[in-house]
Amino acid sequence: MYRNLDAEMARVKITQAHLARELGITPTTLSLKLNGKSNLSLKECVRIKRILRTDLSIDYLFAEDEKEGNT
Repeated sequence: MYRNLDAEMARVKITQAHLARELGITPTTLSLKLNGKSNLSLKECVRIKRILRTDLSIDYLFAEDEKEGNT
């Protein structure tokens, strides 16, 4: 759902399991949040940005992918 976040996680070599551990949540909960089944809080987004140590904006990291078929 968050292609830019996925790319940044790959770039810095952080797995969802590691990120979940740093956030203090289960990998399942993080997966639900990253797949749009549950909401991420602004606080969680800020923490993820800090964990990744990135200068990319929160808006960029968490921009939702366009759904296929939409123009």
